[in-house]
Amino acid sequence: MLRTSKRNNTAQVQFSEPKLPASPQPANNFECHWSLPTSQSPSWELNFDHFLIQCKMIPVSFNSVYVHLNGVAGDPLLQIALDPILKKPCSSISLFWNCGSILEREKRKNFVIAMSSNLRTNNFLRHVESMKLLPSGAGHISHLNAVILGESLATEEDDFVLPSQDFASKANVQSPEQYLKMYKRSIEDPAGFWSDIASEFYWKQRWGNKVCDENFDVRKGNIKIEWFKGGITNICYNCLDRNVEAGLGDKIAIYWEGNEPGLDGTLTYSQLLQQVCQVANYLKDIGVKKGDAVIIYLPMLMELPIAMLACARIGAVHSVVFAGFSAESLAQRIIDCKPKAVITCNAVKRGSKAIHLKDIVDAAINDSAQNGVSIDVCLVYENLLALKREATKWKEGRDIWWQDVIPKYPTTCSVDWVDAEDPLFLLYTSGSTGKPKGVLHTTGGYMVYTATTFKYAFDYKPSDIYWCTADCGWITGHSYVTYGPMLNGATVVVYEGAPNYPDSGRCWDIVDKYKVTIFYTAPTLVRSLMRDGDAFVTCYSRKSLRVLGSVGEPINPSAWRWFYNVVGDSRCPISDTWWQTETGGFMITPLPGAWPQKPGSATFPFFGVQPVIVDEKGVEIEGECSGYLCIKNSWPGAFRTLYGDHERYETTYFKPFSGYYFSGDGCSRDKDGYHWLTGRVDDVINVSGHRIGTAEVESALVSHPQCAEAAVVGVEHEVKGQGIYAFVTVVDGVPYSEELRKDLVLAVRKQIGAFAAPDKIHWAPGLPKTRSGKIMRRILRKIASKQLDELGDTSTLADPNVVNQLIELSDS
Repeated sequence: MLRTSKRNNTAQVQFSEPKLPASPQPANNFECHWSLPTSQSPSWELNFDHFLIQCKMIPVSFNSVYVHLNGVAGDPLLQIALDPILKKPCSSISLFWNCGSILEREKRKNFVIAMSSNLRTNNFLRHVESMKLLPSGAGHISHLNAVILGESLATEEDDFVLPSQDFASKANVQSPEQYLKMYKRSIEDPAGFWSDIASEFYWKQRWGNKVCDENFDVRKGNIKIEWFKGGITNICYNCLDRNVEAGLGDKIAIYWEGNEPGLDGTLTYSQLLQQVCQVANYLKDIGVKKGDAVIIYLPMLMELPIAMLACARIGAVHSVVFAGFSAESLAQRIIDCKPKAVITCNAVKRGSKAIHLKDIVDAAINDSAQNGVSIDVCLVYENLLALKREATKWKEGRDIWWQDVIPKYPTTCSVDWVDAEDPLFLLYTSGSTGKPKGVLHTTGGYMVYTATTFKYAFDYKPSDIYWCTADCGWITGHSYVTYGPMLNGATVVVYEGAPNYPDSGRCWDIVDKYKVTIFYTAPTLVRSLMRDGDAFVTCYSRKSLRVLGSVGEPINPSAWRWFYNVVGDSRCPISDTWWQTETGGFMITPLPGAWPQKPGSATFPFFGVQPVIVDEKGVEIEGECSGYLCIKNSWPGAFRTLYGDHERYETTYFKPFSGYYFSGDGCSRDKDGYHWLTGRVDDVINVSGHRIGTAEVESALVSHPQCAEAAVVGVEHEVKGQGIYAFVTVVDGVPYSEELRKDLVLAVRKQIGAFAAPDKIHWAPGLPKTRSGKIMRRILRKIASKQLDELGDTSTLADPNVVNQLIELSDS
């Protein structure tokens, strides 16, 4: 019961005795909430009966203030000064407390909360300043639905997972206050902030006076982004030589795990440097020079990061193509960047299946030649366990075996120093026109940004063993398998095979084998392993794990909770990262230990990143909202152009909303400032004027206990404009039924609303995915629209037979 009164400009708020248990239990929680006037900022005298004395601040959203009281009896009167620099005058204040093991009954304590009159904030800090002085940034916890790392399981009712004191005390960023201090400086003084970090790396020559030179507004001329211009460095030197010189030469750089259990290898930093130098010397010997392109079409062998680093050492521009793309896709990339050489291997085994990569390369090179681009050198690594040398198709004079030439070269190679704005790599990504876009990243800013994001987003420690399941054919493999970790001197696990081979426990077998502490993977893999059951996870220890990570697409809350509860034993924070090929590194991400997490939310922006949500007219939306996610001002890791097509670069990313980088993603921001990615805007379905994110519908479907995975696309609808078409994979052993179909639709209606209910549930034994786990929604759209003659290239699918199965079930 709450009573309030106003006396001498002081509002007195009294709580009657809470209903306490006969003997206090730590799990018992109580909450009170009351409203304050929004005029001046008086002092508030709060009188509490029967309780609990030690004060601990918990989050504020931009219109609420919270105080957390923990039960320690006998403390003196506490004065709690809050200075929440808020967007608006505070309109509400909540207080809640826990019954501690010591509860002093019939004891009255007074608490005074003095509220500052400074209740406004600068525009760019409006969604993070609310966490100032607060050791956990949880926001409003309406019923105290929160758990603490290591204490209990996260359930559907838990809105927050709070960092434990033990984890936070050892974290690189230990509180919202520390984060806010660093974040504010990164926004208010980006030149100073990033210069200080960049100075930790080796520069042959320091950059000029202008750390950053940018134009983000097409109305003011050509888009330009430059960081550390004039600075001379080399990213390979900083990844390898610098670490060896710092005494890390004998530290393991790479643990390599082969497709077959028991097949493995290691490289120390010294050994890795030597092999990189040998490949670099070979490339120079065949005429590869600074600025020349080299195509790398390799599976996840150690030779893949070796080849990348070798190119970087001599200033060549590597373009890694995922070794699952078709010959046609590879040819497109060869024609576009005109490489001096192609590096590949004869074959690879993924699971029990052998894939003849050299045959694909041969076809691509022939296709390229017909389009005027010839390849004179094809360096081929002999992967004996996949295909013998004598069974490999060969073209004399062009093809050469890696093992025949690379070991003959010296193990030292001089560094080609490059400008910070010289190109580092090209990475082709899907384009809406069908032509791949060559995303160009440069050296200095990318180096500084990937190293920094890796360090903080994973709370990296020198003793960590880090495993990212991504392939180097994607940006994640560039930034968070190769460059980011090695710039920090980390030990990295590289895995050649499939995550479910020979069974679905393979990931956890690898975790135990190498004592992996940080595990970074995609939601698709999480859901796939979740579908296979807990037993494959729980039969392994996984005690070494301390941080988990998610990348590639929004992770639905139920998969997040499974990842947290089952894989992480409720003790590992999850870095649910949002970023893109174009951004180079993390943009919105939790920092483990710094603030509470919400299952499925990417939380808050990384240092130097200013995310804004705009409406269709490009107007920034304040507070709780949904819209288009844009970024204001540049960051060091941003890509500089699309190779050979700067006009397309500007049109795609900067013209939709002038003055901003347009991510192409939809985003919601809740009342506490947490960001929730809703998927690509082309994955947003407009049903009768309602804009519905496919990820939101998929999350509602997967929340049903009998739904293992779902993928949603839009189809034309005569009345509503677009209808919702859902492909659903059920849990093993569950039969398809009309009752289940109705239950799934009802689950969406309950969680989102009737307007979001799927018009069609299409049973799916499996979904069409690339070998990296990405769902090919283009194919699903064609099946849903019955445009079966337009399915296009399905060669990159892990299992092309899935497409036929879906077509057969289209009328079921």
